[in-house]
Amino acid sequence: MNTKLHAICDSQGRPHHLFVTAGQVSDYIGARALLSSLPNVDWLLGDRGYDADWFREALKGKGIRACISGRKQRKKAVKYDKR
Repeated sequence: MNTKLHAICDSQGRPHHLFVTAGQVSDYIGARALLSSLPNVDWLLGDRGYDADWFREALKGKGIRACISGRKQRKKAVKYDKR
């Protein structure tokens, strides 16, 4: 059995909110659970496990720009800052 830790961290990597799921659970579950805990920020940096149109739209609705690479299965690539 393994677990997965989803975290909202500040720009220095310090965690502010944590959510634990079973390892086989989709990252979307963690994203949905932490969405209401997001602080008022300009950018959100996440890995491709959080690449979902609904999540990008939710961030946009909060005025947050997503820096999340697209899943390999995407038909149309998403733009993000690779740096």
